[in-house]
Amino acid sequence: MLTPNQHRWGIDQWVAYLKDKEIPIFPGTRERLAALREEQQELLAPIDLAAVVLGDPFLALKLLRRVEGRRASSLGHETTTALGAVLQAGVDELVRTVNSSPLANHSLTHMADCARHTIVAADIARAWASLRADVSAEEVALATLLAESGELLMWHFAPELPEKALDELHSGRALRTLQAQQQANGFSFKQMTMALVEAWALPPLIAQLMRGSDTPRANIARLAGDTARHIVTDPENPAVPADLVNIHDVIPGASFETLIAPLPISDEYKALVLSAVAHDSYTKDA
Repeated sequence: MLTPNQHRWGIDQWVAYLKDKEIPIFPGTRERLAALREEQQELLAPIDLAAVVLGDPFLALKLLRRVEGRRASSLGHETTTALGAVLQAGVDELVRTVNSSPLANHSLTHMADCARHTIVAADIARAWASLRADVSAEEVALATLLAESGELLMWHFAPELPEKALDELHSGRALRTLQAQQQANGFSFKQMTMALVEAWALPPLIAQLMRGSDTPRANIARLAGDTARHIVTDPENPAVPADLVNIHDVIPGASFETLIAPLPISDEYKALVLSAVAHDSYTKDA
């Protein structure tokens, strides 16, 4: 429970409070790793471990912070992918990290939804980024997975704050999520994320991609996050056709059929979306 003083904290105080906290992992991650170890008889393949990391935004953040902290003292290459983080940490250290980390309270529905959104977004981002030859799909996937780190940490360490923001939204006092967060807490969780990224000195490339603007790969990360949020909210969200048009603007060489393929929606709704984007109301030259 927060103290009365903490309820009055601004973003700088929260960054100072959160930047050195031990990051938890989700309970399912420990179970997935145990199943993988049983299946592979202890000979764990780094690429399979990278998939475990990409299934838990907390673990991905924890591992990246650890290996980047070590790199800062040795001046090695920046780590910008989940596989790179696994290789830098080593299999034994990753296993120890998973088995010794505190566990997040996955029963908090909105925390679970936020985590699911980032995981879905990372999968979409990887698929879309792979359609551009000038983009590293794995870098975009990792940045997309980490894009909601501020909100996830708030749910774990100070759930009263995101709950206040939800109350602003559901009461009608705020019309959009960003407005609700600003009204409730004086800052947005995206601002919190980016402030923590700076405090942790994460790789500049990852920071740029998480910011979600200025470059095609950053726009892919942002649009994947938007699309995932819509789909997690409603698998037949009416915003999806516009999402598809927006990503087509960034990757014009890809067909709508190719762009919609990785979205976790039903084939029936995919057909409806493709029909919608073919309609004049969704084309710029209508």
